[in-house]
Amino acid sequence: MRGEPSCPKCGGRVRAPGLFSDRWQCGTHGSVYPLQPVVPPSLEALHVAVNRARVPVWMPWPLPVGWLYTGVAYAGDDRSGGRATAVACSGPGPLGGVGELLLVAEELGVGLGARHAGLDGPDPGPHLCVDKAPHAKVLAGGRLTPLWHVGGVPEGRAVFAGEARGLWLWAIAWPEHAGLLLYDELVLTDLREAGPEVDMVPCGALSPRLLS
Repeated sequence: MRGEPSCPKCGGRVRAPGLFSDRWQCGTHGSVYPLQPVVPPSLEALHVAVNRARVPVWMPWPLPVGWLYTGVAYAGDDRSGGRATAVACSGPGPLGGVGELLLVAEELGVGLGARHAGLDGPDPGPHLCVDKAPHAKVLAGGRLTPLWHVGGVPEGRAVFAGEARGLWLWAIAWPEHAGLLLYDELVLTDLREAGPEVDMVPCGALSPRLLS
């Protein structure tokens, strides 16, 4: 399952830095921060992502009752560090069944959040109506953070986006009604600041959302 780095915007193959470019290159999107291969969720994989990240690694913490951490992904390499992170969690949905939540933090233009949202991207662009009142709020790193609904996404998911610590924060929920979690002022912790508590995160099976 190790695989090779890929484009965070489309999942396509990327070319490593070489003689003619010092950046990873996608044939479609040009210079990108490479999305590293996704591995089964473990505390070791989580520590690697946290230690390399230059952006927050957001996770609901404490996790909602019955929820588990189901994977992490990041875009970047040893030189750049992680410029985008995605943390997946799953558990009982607000209206029954299983809900899934993917939290993405990224620098402008990386495109990982838009890809998981089902948008051409790389950013929310016109799909984000910030001229209206925010549709949800989360407590991200101790700060109340407004999120707006993102339109134009495929059916079956709810997508919200906003800004936290000067970076994009995406919250993507499956099925759509699982997005109700975001209306309860979910508490998000940047795992870079969690210290030993990271070792208490309960792991589940790998979320297929990280592989799409």
